[in-house]
Amino acid sequence: MEGTIRQALPGTQFTVELDNGHEILAYLAGKMRKYYIRVLLGDRVTVEMSTYDLSRGRIVYRHKKGQPPPPSEKPKKEE
Repeated sequence: MEGTIRQALPGTQFTVELDNGHEILAYLAGKMRKYYIRVLLGDRVTVEMSTYDLSRGRIVYRHKKGQPPPPSEKPKKEE
């Protein structure tokens, strides 16, 4: 799911407002920490939701401004 960073919390945790209006607590994925990818307020991100707790998730991608989403997220063409 996609959302927008609303609040930065300690320990690389963020409050993310999803496109459907819900707010969740999300942490930064390990690869994003490893490569020092910065996430700031207002950034568009892709979040993987937990199947056990729908109020938590993991930030796996920060969208670049002015570029389309990665290929795995493009809508499929109808045949």
